[in-house]
Amino acid sequence: MPDTDARRRGTVLAFDFGEKRIGVAVGDWQLQQAHPLTTIDAEASRTRFAAIAALIAEWQPDSLVVGRPLALDGTPHAMTARCARFANQLRGRFGLGVEHADERLSSADAAARLRAAGHRAHEARRHLDAVAAQLILQGHFDAAGDRVAC
Repeated sequence: MPDTDARRRGTVLAFDFGEKRIGVAVGDWQLQQAHPLTTIDAEASRTRFAAIAALIAEWQPDSLVVGRPLALDGTPHAMTARCARFANQLRGRFGLGVEHADERLSSADAAARLRAAGHRAHEARRHLDAVAAQLILQGHFDAAGDRVAC
């Protein structure tokens, strides 16, 4: 298993995996600040992984984070296994460390934030997955900070 401190440096790309779209966010461990980046709007694996390869080439991340969907009570469901497979594919294709982060309610939270910011439903839909990825990554940063002793 890779050294945890080694994974806690540099740029991070985070993914909100979906069967039709994948939201992507970027952040940095030093700043611990996540930003929505883009949405990959494709169902074909070849197209998805080509887009991810381009993002990895551009951003040169040190690690990746994949949202792990769970039921509200914390139990896994059908999408949990699909996301685990996606994370394993990322690890195998790109040779980067991949961590999982809790994504419960991230899409609902993203929709609420976009509405509060004044985005109409159609416009908000275009940004929803990237903002959900941002919330997943920010939650991951925040949880890691909570585990660090002062």
